[in-house]
Amino acid sequence: MTPLIRKLLAVAFFLPLGAMPEQANAQTPQPALADTTHKYENPGGVSPGKKSFLKSKGFRAAIVPAVLIGYGTSTINGHGFYSSYDAHNDIRRVFGSYRTHVDDYLQWAPYLEIGGVLLAGVDSRDDRVNLALIVLKSEAIMLSTVYVIKTLTAIERPDQSNNLSFPSGHTAQAFLAASIVHTEFRDKSQWYGIGAYTIATSVAALRMINDKHWQSDVVAGAGVGILSAHLAYLSHRNRWGRKPIGRDVSAMPLWSPSGGMGMSLTWHPK
Repeated sequence: MTPLIRKLLAVAFFLPLGAMPEQANAQTPQPALADTTHKYENPGGVSPGKKSFLKSKGFRAAIVPAVLIGYGTSTINGHGFYSSYDAHNDIRRVFGSYRTHVDDYLQWAPYLEIGGVLLAGVDSRDDRVNLALIVLKSEAIMLSTVYVIKTLTAIERPDQSNNLSFPSGHTAQAFLAASIVHTEFRDKSQWYGIGAYTIATSVAALRMINDKHWQSDVVAGAGVGILSAHLAYLSHRNRWGRKPIGRDVSAMPLWSPSGGMGMSLTWHPK
């Protein structure tokens, strides 16, 4: 191979290598700037699809309470596959004349669970103010609903003490509080809700054991309690439209050259 041919081959080999960086830079695509001028336009006039009724919040909030209230209503007195009279006879056969007042206090236990969990440093879904508003709204819905139904139905209690048996107010109260516990802390742990619903179920059982309510009363009462809590959440808007807030409290001692002393307390909503 002559020297001239070797020089030409060397030039042909190294020339593409020297041009590669420039070619690579020329072929690298540059990121396009985001076009935000037309982001809200809808030239086709197509409306965004709505969720189906079965996937709506209202349906999901009402389905379980509706089943409980419906089943409870279907077993009033001697009606239904396993009527309230059948359940009453079985309970009396097992527990006889046993009575207790534990259910009068146990109905409030889920609220005590909320306080204990918050004191332990576990954050609830809503801040303290909005949580209190939800509780008040839930209680108002539940108490008014229970009172109206009791008055209209006028069903006699198993112990014949009065005609305000249906639905069970104690059970509604317990399940309302349990539903709030579940909603506020389910993102932290499902066990908070499981514990609260276990307490509420115990209240329902004790109301029948104490001969204060029929099976229909406690099952429907559970539905009323859960539904009241769900309605309160569905209709609630955070205070002044703000996101849930927390508290940042700090204290600082103060001193002035004149000899005065004091304490500065600050509170910063988050």
